[in-house]
Amino acid sequence: MTELVIRGGTVVTASGSRRADVAVRGGIIEAIEADLSGPAASAAEVVDATGMLVLPGVVDVHTHTRVASDAEPDRFFRDSVAAAHGGTTTFLSFNNPGTGSSPAAERSLRMGLAEWRAATDGDSAIDVGLSLSISGHAADPLAELAATIDGGVATSKAFMVFDFRLADQALFEAMARMGDRGGMLQVHCEDPVLLDAGVASCLARGETAPRHHAASRPPYVEAVATARAIAFARMTGAPVHIVHLSSAAALEEVRRGKAAGVRVTAETCPHYLTLTEACYDEPDPARCACFVISPPLRAASDRDALWAGLTDGTLDLIATDHVPDRLGVEKAEAAAGVSFDRISNGAPGIETLLALAYSEGVARGRITLERMVDLVSTTPAARFGLARKGALEVGRDADVVVFDPGASRTLRAAGLHHSSDYTPYEGLGVVGAVRDVMVRGQEVIRGGVFVGRRGAGTFIERGPIAG
Repeated sequence: MTELVIRGGTVVTASGSRRADVAVRGGIIEAIEADLSGPAASAAEVVDATGMLVLPGVVDVHTHTRVASDAEPDRFFRDSVAAAHGGTTTFLSFNNPGTGSSPAAERSLRMGLAEWRAATDGDSAIDVGLSLSISGHAADPLAELAATIDGGVATSKAFMVFDFRLADQALFEAMARMGDRGGMLQVHCEDPVLLDAGVASCLARGETAPRHHAASRPPYVEAVATARAIAFARMTGAPVHIVHLSSAAALEEVRRGKAAGVRVTAETCPHYLTLTEACYDEPDPARCACFVISPPLRAASDRDALWAGLTDGTLDLIATDHVPDRLGVEKAEAAAGVSFDRISNGAPGIETLLALAYSEGVARGRITLERMVDLVSTTPAARFGLARKGALEVGRDADVVVFDPGASRTLRAAGLHHSSDYTPYEGLGVVGAVRDVMVRGQEVIRGGVFVGRRGAGTFIERGPIAG
């Protein structure tokens, strides 16, 4: 028997939109037709979506969600609930240092996988997956890649910077080995030599406040590293995914790589599409530290170039790079005069991806509704081996968002549900709002209220990466 029918809404896919009903059986989309009044008559539940958009659940492939700890046992669960409030039905998390992983996990990918799964089992309200962090501190950062891909973790990430950076030779070899096994390397692209020199130069001049963060890593620091990662992919023939691209200069490197036939994809983030380097003019050091993100916020011209890149296909998807830092904890050191290079990098965003993509993108005429669905759902699922996610199609998981395009609200930390205590978008007015969310046909959000349960989400083992 059909369990659920969503009636009267506009069903949106990457290829088009139409007025249609959606029927769900056993957590799977059973039918999408113009009129499913017959199945609706006997369905266990009927949802009226008249005047609403019916979207595939958002797939956020870039978060640094922190696992539960003795001191904060609810933080992973809280962020999964926040994601659901924002229309996200599946998210991938990294286990890099700072997310609750142990030193043992940093030394061994297999240990990291086992530890993360144990820490998150039964804790998420929505479906989850893992992308491992390949640390330069590992005894042998390459030896276990094949085993982790076979264990359902098709993607891992290498950082070119920070104290756990992966050296170029190891990064090159990791990319090649992952490609040979059907996996894909994600790369944080900033050049370590240039970045370290830029930071040292700022500190030598006494420019230690958070507002100097951006000046220490100008766009060419990102562009040089992006070009190198793409060159590695060109030589190996392996796929590569460039994370959190922030600048027009780095975007041009991706454009050149694609033109040369390199298997490169790239993402940008809502903060680069919405905010600019003007945020670093904030006089309060603690507040300014809320924008200490790497790569940093850029000029308005970079923001405009990123929107153009989303339109022309140079950029493939939008992801959050969610880091649940808190003004009162991780960012608090800025108020005490700690230099910018010692302040935790990152900002929360797991709940605001769809809101900003719609309001800043669709409502402002920068992208079409269908392109938005492609950027936040369909392409992320396809690129990251989530074959049952990302689209409203018969046979796929019934991950569905009922979205009110006529609603309006103002983003404030007090109205969000994540484990952070601030939002970088405080006071920003947005158009559109999530009303209902279903994960595999089960309601998680109803009328803007969480009705799901802890542990309802499942760990998604991901298959080979195509393209």
